Amino acid sequence: MQNKISRRDSLALLGSSVAMAVAPLNHFTGGGQPIRTTSNEPADRARRMKWWHEAKFGMFIHWGLYSVLGRHEWVMEVEGIPVAEYQMLAKQFTPKPNAARDWAKLARQAGMKYMVMTTKHHEGFCLFDTQYTQYCAPKQACGRDLVREYVEAARAEGLRFGFYHSLMDWHHPDGARCAHDEAARKRFVEYIHGQIRELMTNYGKVDILWYDVAWPLDAKSWESEKMNTMVFQLQPDIIVNNRNLLPGDFSTPEQEIVAEKGDRAWEACMTMNDSWGYHRADDAWKTPKTIVRNLVTCAQGGGNYLLNIGPKPDGSVPEESVRILTAVGKWMEKHGSAIYGAERSQVTESLFANFSRKGNTLFIHVHFWPGSTVTVGGLRTKVKSARLFKNGQKVDFRQDDFRVQFTGLPERAPDELVSVIEVEFESEPKQDMQFVRKEKKREGV
Repeated sequence: MQNKISRRDSLALLGSSVAMAVAPLNHFTGGGQPIRTTSNEPADRARRMKWWHEAKFGMFIHWGLYSVLGRHEWVMEVEGIPVAEYQMLAKQFTPKPNAARDWAKLARQAGMKYMVMTTKHHEGFCLFDTQYTQYCAPKQACGRDLVREYVEAARAEGLRFGFYHSLMDWHHPDGARCAHDEAARKRFVEYIHGQIRELMTNYGKVDILWYDVAWPLDAKSWESEKMNTMVFQLQPDIIVNNRNLLPGDFSTPEQEIVAEKGDRAWEACMTMNDSWGYHRADDAWKTPKTIVRNLVTCAQGGGNYLLNIGPKPDGSVPEESVRILTAVGKWMEKHGSAIYGAERSQVTESLFANFSRKGNTLFIHVHFWPGSTVTVGGLRTKVKSARLFKNGQKVDFRQDDFRVQFTGLPERAPDELVSVIEVEFESEPKQDMQFVRKEKKREGV
């Protein structure tokens, strides 16, 4: 993932260090006339994205050699570790067999519908079987294809799955020099294209390709159009993100929730503490309530929430991550239907609640329960009925031009994390706080 530390100086140094041998490449060439990338076709994109829009909640997995050190996934660059020294970690990285089964079970229990795992992070170490380098799990101490284990685990739990693949590479000798050496650029682009081709070919149907960090090249130098064309030829149902510097099918705000304008699809990817990879000293854990609030905020804006775990070197999930996701899963078991398939909500403003919408139904997610009356200002659409989501109990309400008051509610929050009131409107619910402010100003209030 991204980092505020400058990459250029460190990468130039690391890229010139001694690296493990890289095998010759066979560059992908699509014969004949260029094929239009299917991601540019709106009808086809809607077909491919349908399950993803319904899913809303996914698990990100950052796992690699950095977990052995346990000091953040950028430890190689930030601590200035030379390639020759860092690559020795591959002799220590021997995770327990099928650790991914625990991840997939945890994801399903948390209410997640898909998973995305790092196949190669910036460190350059590949978790899959590749012909392009010896620097991969099957050819090092691990001796196994960890991506295949992950794919099988996700399928066993009925989850969709995707592959994260970093375009940037601190280990490959051409990873930095490709910016100013054309021969190096060609070799490095062939290397990355070749690995992506392997991922799209060797694991059956793949649901998502999640590119990351295009430094130091631009889209033209990466041959990104050619890259995506290859991907869609091999995986016609796949969806791809925008981090190979093309628009792709969805945008990827990182560590923040920023809804795209219009109909543009987006997915907020976030950590549970402050690190993507395993960091044994990072104790800045988000609470389960914060995770649920973030999920609702994503649903409100029509986006998805991709929440990360950073497994330990043996593949086990940190205990705090398990605790948090277990609590979130208990909430999702009761309230998931207010999240899955949610559409963009025009209703957004409250000091103690957030909102999700499905058709004419608004779900008011109250994270700071105010007591027996819950009030939402500016609701201009006529309310037909309301009920507590937890037990279906009818909720009384009063509506005027400025607000809707839901009354007779319990003094204490019905649910431990976030309580939900389900409200049916005559049409799509609209909120107009400008009307409220103008009327109050006119009244001199």
